Amino acid sequence: MAYPSLATHEITTGPLDGELADGVRASFADSPLGLYVHVPFCASTCDFCAFYQTTPTRAGVEAYLDNIRRELALVRWRRPVDTVFWGGGTPGLLGPEDLQKLGETVLAACRGTPSEWTVELAPASVTDARLAVLRALGVTRVSLGVQSFEPSLLDALGRQHTREQVFRAYERVREAGFSSVNLDLMFALPGQDEAAWLADLRQAVALAPDHLSTYCLTFEEDTKLWVKLSGGKVKLDPVLEARLYERTWDELEAAGYAQYEVSNFARPGHLCAHNLNTWNMHEWVGVGPSAAGQHDGWRGANPADLELWGRRVVDGLRMGEDRVVLTPGLLLEDALLFGLRLNGGVDLDALEARFGIPAGLPEPRAALRRLAEQGLIEPESLSAGGGYAPRLTRRGRLLADGVGSELVGLLS
Repeated sequence: MAYPSLATHEITTGPLDGELADGVRASFADSPLGLYVHVPFCASTCDFCAFYQTTPTRAGVEAYLDNIRRELALVRWRRPVDTVFWGGGTPGLLGPEDLQKLGETVLAACRGTPSEWTVELAPASVTDARLAVLRALGVTRVSLGVQSFEPSLLDALGRQHTREQVFRAYERVREAGFSSVNLDLMFALPGQDEAAWLADLRQAVALAPDHLSTYCLTFEEDTKLWVKLSGGKVKLDPVLEARLYERTWDELEAAGYAQYEVSNFARPGHLCAHNLNTWNMHEWVGVGPSAAGQHDGWRGANPADLELWGRRVVDGLRMGEDRVVLTPGLLLEDALLFGLRLNGGVDLDALEARFGIPAGLPEPRAALRRLAEQGLIEPESLSAGGGYAPRLTRRGRLLADGVGSELVGLLS
């Protein structure tokens, strides 16, 4: 199940000033600040992947590292960074010296040590030397892109690691002493039945990670799997997908992993703070080609092209794609869209107060009431303070994307 897209509206790209800007900035004054760094390098493209990536060259890596430093220098930092997330691509394709350089550049921008620092790694890229650098920099959390333990399914996805490499990578990460480890898994894969998925899930639980992310395979345009779907070589099975969702929730609950978001589960103390901050509509800075950010009154993205991104950064430009002004209505709408994916739901009264919107707006309440009548939202959802805090029912979590579509455009 894909995350809903953040709303965008075409506007000019001039500076944001005035009363609106001051009000929006004030709503973030005491909230955490995240930093997302997109590392675009991959040795090959997996069949399901729609994220921007490119094959690394020595010149390309060096230009990337220099331009990350330049882009971070363009950011107007109003407070220290709380959480950092390196995604990709495959950050682990960078050599130890390059990881060190990137890490030092990021730390200089953070103005302090982040409370949580996640790095995504592919099992085949995990080495003791790379892990030693990351650990010394202060990385606290490693996310391994396992996807499956079954060789035939890995091959069907175009993944470049083996089952044995997963086990060895996990062992190395644990031996290195990172405080939290996540495993990414995918289900509803071509050729995967319920028994095969449960075998993958139970194998993951047997490793005892601190966090598990389980994603239903989605067919993104311009991917190899999309071409296969369009040509009838693979087929969707919504009934099986729904059954696998529910089996996943039951299996992981029994194993001691609490579901806190539709696709994410954790042992106590190991929820991903960076992702929670994003889903709760706080601020994050995005750097690197294709990275998106929400900061300083704007939301936008960098171009998904290493060279074009580099040229723009050299010219002093960033976040020029899909650039939108943040308004209280837009922020409230997206806080609802993403917040309802969280098992704890959202405190609507608190959100209205946070974004400076008059309490009791009829539009979202009427939409939420309709969803409750359809059995998708708990009918009596109250916050600790007695306010209205809608949260999805089990059936609602199965249809979370559809729930989100009902809320799009209410306030933005």
